[in-house]
Amino acid sequence: MTTDSTTQDNRITYDTDGTICLIGLNRANKRNAFDSHMITQLSDALTRYEDDEHLRCALIFAYGDHFTAGLDLVELQDKLNDGVFEFDDNQIDPWGISGRLRTKPVVVAVKGTCFTVAIELMLNCDVVIASDNCNFAQMEVQRGIMPFGGATVRFVAAAGWQKAMPYLLTGKAFDAQTADRLNLVSEVVANGFEYERALMLAQEISKAAPLGVRGALSSAQDASRNGAATALANIHSYLPPLFHSEDAKEGVMAMVERREAEFKGY
Repeated sequence: MTTDSTTQDNRITYDTDGTICLIGLNRANKRNAFDSHMITQLSDALTRYEDDEHLRCALIFAYGDHFTAGLDLVELQDKLNDGVFEFDDNQIDPWGISGRLRTKPVVVAVKGTCFTVAIELMLNCDVVIASDNCNFAQMEVQRGIMPFGGATVRFVAAAGWQKAMPYLLTGKAFDAQTADRLNLVSEVVANGFEYERALMLAQEISKAAPLGVRGALSSAQDASRNGAATALANIHSYLPPLFHSEDAKEGVMAMVERREAEFKGY
């Protein structure tokens, strides 16, 4: 494993383990609440991961007992109109609202407090492993604002209108089992095992063919953003480069030789 500790104040840590990128929320003394610096650093980490051709999957996790208590509204109050949540075409937006579209998979492990932007970050990731001690709340309406990190779209898409609206319009809390029923998480595991399980899935994703993984993710994103008809119309455009790739040949040979494939990403 390699570690980079150059990030300002270490609000976000950035490590690599083979082809996996490990991104840690590291403001445990504030229950990992996002201030402007932490938002910028998470975007920088995800952009760095996106640009590193060696890395195949990212895992976002948290230090301390809680994933995140949401936004540090005291620090952000005077900065919300200054573009702190606006990202340019070279930056990955952790919440997928603006900026550059992510092309590589992200797994997230959550525990403890998971408020507001935590849920929206989860909904913009691809696999979510939740500890059974999680306490969720999309509570913006209890703070005089509204969700603006994607929940009004993705929470409703995942759970359905009638299931999502009681939580979006009241801000009331719910537990991990409810989050599972609402399709907000992939799996619920015993407290303390969320990181281990998330890392296992990240490793499995990293062993799959990178071009195939990117194609599958891109097609799913196309459907989410542009609708099923558009995504289906575009799906065959992915096939020629995939079928002519060295990884496709390796996949066939591995099947014939009854061994595990070793994909190179080309």
